[in-house]
Amino acid sequence: MSTVTMKDVAKLAAVSPRTVSNVVNGYLHVSDTVRARVLAAIDELEYRPNLLARNLRTGRTHMLALIIPEIDVPYFSELARDVIDVAGDAGYRVMIDQTAHDHERERELLVGNDRNMLFDGILFSPLVTQSEIAEMDQATTLPLVLLGEHTFTGRFDHIAIDNERAAHDATQHLIDRGRRRIAAIGDQPLEDYQTPRQRTAGYLAALAKAGVTPDPALIVPAARYHRVDGYEAAARLLAEAGRPDAIFCYSDLLAMGAMRAVLDAGLRIPEDVAVVGIDDIEEGRFSNPSLTTVSIDKRHIAAASVHRLIERIDSPDLPAVQIVVPHSLVVRGSS
Repeated sequence: MSTVTMKDVAKLAAVSPRTVSNVVNGYLHVSDTVRARVLAAIDELEYRPNLLARNLRTGRTHMLALIIPEIDVPYFSELARDVIDVAGDAGYRVMIDQTAHDHERERELLVGNDRNMLFDGILFSPLVTQSEIAEMDQATTLPLVLLGEHTFTGRFDHIAIDNERAAHDATQHLIDRGRRRIAAIGDQPLEDYQTPRQRTAGYLAALAKAGVTPDPALIVPAARYHRVDGYEAAARLLAEAGRPDAIFCYSDLLAMGAMRAVLDAGLRIPEDVAVVGIDDIEEGRFSNPSLTTVSIDKRHIAAASVHRLIERIDSPDLPAVQIVVPHSLVVRGSS
């Protein structure tokens, strides 16, 4: 059987070989119609580009790294799925690694070593502090886009939601439902992480706007944002006098654990205690009751971050930008 060439694909798709090359290399300026025609021709002819030759010629691997804290946390696994889909459409493949909340591991993955030569760029969702982000400026040699709630310093491209506003909206929803003793689970006062700080600030701002005096006893920390942490925190709250009539959790997994604690205490959701989370993971749609949550547009985050990283790879000297992704409140049975 003869070898299929790029010219064969171009002839079948009625385009130039240059256009076929642009599609194979994931360039974004090819129209969707032409891209679809070229991809159909590639499939029909079973064309397989010589990737090794291409990489040697261009200095590119068309591989991206996605570094996240925990792959088994649904928010991150759902985000990873969207990143893989978007990157694939642009001609890139994605390798995933996790830091497991280890600061040294985060630093190790960012240092420009031989392993990083596999990648053209990095999408990084760190749990680092602001001082560590400053250190990254010296340690990182590859194009990098930061994901998550960190203060934008102008060093790196940054994709995030308005985290304080998201927490405000979740708390305001509970206030609008007539709740006044609203607990918050997920603060991390001993860490210099932006996510819990911003969510606590949004929670307190909503209470202040409604004229509700915050009770420090209702703000409960969580070492991790897992189900067990939400369960243990909610169980402590419910065992005290003056229990809350609502709980705002800083993640959906915390909220899942909190709901189980409410039910185990013999209370009803939402009649006795309403519960709201943040993330809109798929599990929340099928819990009983279904979980009210602040929905973070993970597909939007994936598309914005992948496209920005490819722009950064093509033009390393572009000024850093911050892209704020929209969020929305999804009201379900738990509130």
